[in-house]
Amino acid sequence: MNIMTKTIKVIVVNFLMLPMLVFMSCENHDNSVQSGTNSSSSHPSLIITKQGVRDIRANLGSIPVFDETLATAKAEVEAEMATGIDVPVPKDFSGGYTHEKHKKNFLVLQKAGVLYQILADEKYAKFVKEMLFAYAKLYPTLPPHPQTRSYARGKLFWQALNDANWLVYASQAYDCVYDYLTEDERAVLENDLFKPFADYISKESPQFYNRVHNHSTWGNVAVGMIALVIEDDSLLQTALYGLKVDNLTSDMKDNDGGFIKNKDGKAGFIANLEEPFSPDGYYTEGPYYQRYAMYPFLIFAQALHNKKPALHIFQHKDSVLLKAVDALINLSDADGDFFTLNDAQKGMSYYSSALVSAVDIAYYYGGNNPELLSIAEKQAKVTLDDAGLSVALAIKNGKAKPYQKNSIELSDGPNGADGAVGILRRENIELVFKYTAHGLSHGHFDKLSYLLFDEGKEVVQDYGLARFVNIEQKGGGNYLKENTTWAKQTVAHNTLVQNETSHFGGEYEVASKHHSEKYLFDIKNKDVQVASAKESNAYPGTELHRTMALIKDADYPNPFVLDIMRVSSEKANQYDLPFYYLGQIMQTSFEYSKLETPAILGASDGYQHLFKEAQAKSNGEMLQFNWLLKNKFYSYSAVTSNNDEIILARIGANDPKYNLRTDPTLIIRKKATKNTIFASVVESHGTYNPVSELAINAYSHIKNIEVVYDTKDYTGILIETKNDKSTVFVISNLSNDKDTEHKITINEKELVWKGPFTIKTL
Repeated sequence: MNIMTKTIKVIVVNFLMLPMLVFMSCENHDNSVQSGTNSSSSHPSLIITKQGVRDIRANLGSIPVFDETLATAKAEVEAEMATGIDVPVPKDFSGGYTHEKHKKNFLVLQKAGVLYQILADEKYAKFVKEMLFAYAKLYPTLPPHPQTRSYARGKLFWQALNDANWLVYASQAYDCVYDYLTEDERAVLENDLFKPFADYISKESPQFYNRVHNHSTWGNVAVGMIALVIEDDSLLQTALYGLKVDNLTSDMKDNDGGFIKNKDGKAGFIANLEEPFSPDGYYTEGPYYQRYAMYPFLIFAQALHNKKPALHIFQHKDSVLLKAVDALINLSDADGDFFTLNDAQKGMSYYSSALVSAVDIAYYYGGNNPELLSIAEKQAKVTLDDAGLSVALAIKNGKAKPYQKNSIELSDGPNGADGAVGILRRENIELVFKYTAHGLSHGHFDKLSYLLFDEGKEVVQDYGLARFVNIEQKGGGNYLKENTTWAKQTVAHNTLVQNETSHFGGEYEVASKHHSEKYLFDIKNKDVQVASAKESNAYPGTELHRTMALIKDADYPNPFVLDIMRVSSEKANQYDLPFYYLGQIMQTSFEYSKLETPAILGASDGYQHLFKEAQAKSNGEMLQFNWLLKNKFYSYSAVTSNNDEIILARIGANDPKYNLRTDPTLIIRKKATKNTIFASVVESHGTYNPVSELAINAYSHIKNIEVVYDTKDYTGILIETKNDKSTVFVISNLSNDKDTEHKITINEKELVWKGPFTIKTL
């Protein structure tokens, strides 16, 4: 350690410790009881506990990541204290001043409460008290929020969801200063603010509170947290098990796509814990909203563990909340960004504050998994409570181990029977294959779609959501209409579209009744990993069977992806298979005609948002498409039939406000076809150095790819490299039994194997 580093460390230690030392050397202040010294006090007890406060104080100055997090929080809170308390009359959508101010207030309230406990400086408690009393004065005067877009308006915010956010954080602040306040002061806050607040987001907003959705989770937790602080068991019951009301009807619809109740009519925190999570910890709405929901799920679980240990909440449903943290980490790429399944904003990652909390809680209450510590090290911050202290001490003591992300299948549905997400990993390549249930109101119509990543970079993309979150200029920071007309539609994804119509006709109520069927997930051989699934409800009378393999072969510099989409239908249809590559076209094997004026590709189901820029007709030979992305070369080699249409298109049609990204796609179109196969290979094979200006391995290694066998029983795909090596991959279409023996002949060579698939060199 150099002299400068030592000096900084001493300054930080003194900066944090001085107010606490001054406080501890003084007489008791009026109307305050110092937490940790009064054994009759039950506060704080939600997230940070009295014992936790003692342990934190004993270690301050010697736990770097905790000390740094504390210093950051202290600077943030004191900056707000210096500007003065402002609780404006609400008027704005997300991103507007009043919205952002109330949001900042609840975050600062929680931090100020924790600072009071850790540093024992009365100024923080006074700040919390004054802000809470400002809200107690304002809240009784407020009607529902003036912006009327939400299905359930809040009072402080345009939607009750954000009001619930406020109460979750404010409850923690109240717990931290509870003993600082007099009995009369607590009575004012509870009668004028907290109880009316809890009643409004629950009893007065049943369409928000009594359902299964991430919104309701926040609402349940908000009511539950304040119930635990004020020890109101009746209020706690409504948080855990929902309201007993009979007026929840199907016409109560939200702005996300529909009203959702638990299938058996149950509601509350427990129902939200049981139904959306699979036994593997996958949350049916997708990783973006799982990340958002994990904070209330885990923070309330922590509070229940401390206040109601008999519930054994962390053991509920075979410890599903703890499993969910590992599931979320596995649902992120090499850089920690979450895969954009369903509604999801690109760039959201495990660096978010919700995941800092989740990782710390999972470590502390889930058996001290040392791999979680490596994630915490990357996050470079911890929660300022008992869990954060345990993580900080473990990191200091060198207990962290690298988090191993391996290939994994995460089931969907409350019993794990509603499909799954299959993630295949090998070296730098990550393939994400989605064969799940719809995903509640945040689901997309994209059965059997996939994404592909290389060293954390998205190579074959999912569009994600059409929303600029908390950017007021774009629809008040809310979902844009293009989320429905484009982002949710099937053609916006890497999966098959029949007759230019989205899966399930784009109907949420229909899609919610169905899920894809898992067929095969085999990762025993790390060099040939296979995931396969079927979908028979997206288009009645048509069955889709997609098999994806991640293969490592000595003839290829990197693992490559083999994709087989088999279509069986009762009648002839038009089939489109989009391929959403990212990057710059380098070369194609086909001659295309570029349109002088791009044409709109279709009239509805997302096609109205695609410009057709160029087109070609296949002569039945292999299609090859070569592109460059961030100085790496990729190729897409696909089987085509004579007269297949090849369309080069771009997002952005019928978008007068420029709400959509103008990303490209390649579409293979087959017309008047009943049964068919789309087969392709995606390779990462070369690099370009802009300094040396050298291109290495810029071309595909594949000479040919073709379907060499196809019956109702088996499908075989032949891949021939430029060094004349031929490999055939065969899958059994009807039997996924690992012990069944198979025998077929391809190119006069008999193939014999056991299990659902084989790969052979011919």
